[in-house]
Amino acid sequence: MLIWLGADVMEMDGQAVLNFSFITVSFLGGWLVSRIFTTLDTLANDMKLIPEKYVSKDDYREDIREVKELLGAIFKRLENKADK
Repeated sequence: MLIWLGADVMEMDGQAVLNFSFITVSFLGGWLVSRIFTTLDTLANDMKLIPEKYVSKDDYREDIREVKELLGAIFKRLENKADK
């Protein structure tokens, strides 16, 4: 296998091809691992923001129950006033 380096022509033996292949695969593997960890960090930061944006089902049900009780009390008062 021949590699052109400017005006010089260099012949690569089997070990050089193997070394070049190993370096290339190592670089791409390292880059891929780096991208995965960056994505996981971004995902972890987004997951921390979820409680600020959304309400859990239990909290929602509790709040709706309180609102219904309050509205029920208001309607009872209005019915009592209308009867008088």
